Amino acid sequence: MTKARNEQISLDDTPFYHCYVRCIRRAYLCGEDHSTGENYDHRKQWLVSRLRFLSYIYSIDICAYAVLSNHYHVVLHVDQLRAESWSDLEVVERWMQLYKGNVLVDRWVANSNAIDKASLLKVQVCIKEWRERLCSISWFMRGVNETIARMANEEEGCSGRFWEGRFKSQALLDEAAVLSCMTYVDLNPVRAGIEKDLFESDFTSIQQRLYDYSSEKKSGAKPEIGLSERVAQQQEFKREQSLNELPEAPLMPFDGSSHADIHTALPFTCEDYFQLVNITGRIIREDKRGAILDDIPSVVSCLGIEPDHWVEHIKNFGKSYSACVGSVEAIADYAGRSGKRWCKGVSHSMCCYRQAG
Repeated sequence: MTKARNEQISLDDTPFYHCYVRCIRRAYLCGEDHSTGENYDHRKQWLVSRLRFLSYIYSIDICAYAVLSNHYHVVLHVDQLRAESWSDLEVVERWMQLYKGNVLVDRWVANSNAIDKASLLKVQVCIKEWRERLCSISWFMRGVNETIARMANEEEGCSGRFWEGRFKSQALLDEAAVLSCMTYVDLNPVRAGIEKDLFESDFTSIQQRLYDYSSEKKSGAKPEIGLSERVAQQQEFKREQSLNELPEAPLMPFDGSSHADIHTALPFTCEDYFQLVNITGRIIREDKRGAILDDIPSVVSCLGIEPDHWVEHIKNFGKSYSACVGSVEAIADYAGRSGKRWCKGVSHSMCCYRQAG
């Protein structure tokens, strides 16, 4: 039986979640529709801009994303402590950038001393609810999907559903699961045979990270020419749609320090991550066999994944797991807390994760 959304996402289990959603009938509503000849690539930029704008508003970081022609993936991190640190006024200001306010809250903002105690209590209840919503993946994804659906329907002069349904989600229970899922998401265009390398993987977080990294002054290098041209085209989409006027949050940063708080940075270096995704993508694209173990960067082993099972782990990531991803122990604990007898992926995890002892 289908579980309620608030039961599928439990921040007590993990703050990291992989979410994905498909267009209705898996139609190419965000790409080139070969049956009609229409091209909707600009809608991919709608999605990227909306994701990063909402990340700016919400207390939710984006670890990875990939927007394809008929679906998209995003890996999210919820930072509850950040939301709790916001003042009541900041919560109101953030919420009202997206939605209409409340009469009592409007009066409180105008003059907090001008309302009675009973009204103040109602204001506090309202602000508490908004604060909770601003760190809710359900509200975040709703804010993405409803807006894109309305924009697309307006563009085509029609009505009806744009997405196949709400979103599906997977709990990422440990650091290895986060790394695996990010790699899986960033390699989606390569795995699908749509693009040949990371530089050409438009509307993905790995392309954006590579561009940002090579653009930094401290790197001392200019972005690769093809990469610059592709990112420039996406920026032109933003200007044409006036999306460049919206503030955007940066992607969740990397930090290879072992003492780094996972709520502030991902626990591996960007160089390690670039190397891992690049090598994995080349192996998958070339269907390479042989000494894979020697090719896979050490970050995989350090996070508890067997290097010789890494490639199969990524290739079958979407099929092998369902509600959650992690070590056998982590999956068992998650199933127990969720009231389930088991979760799909245990046998796959048993092969891919290095067993303790």
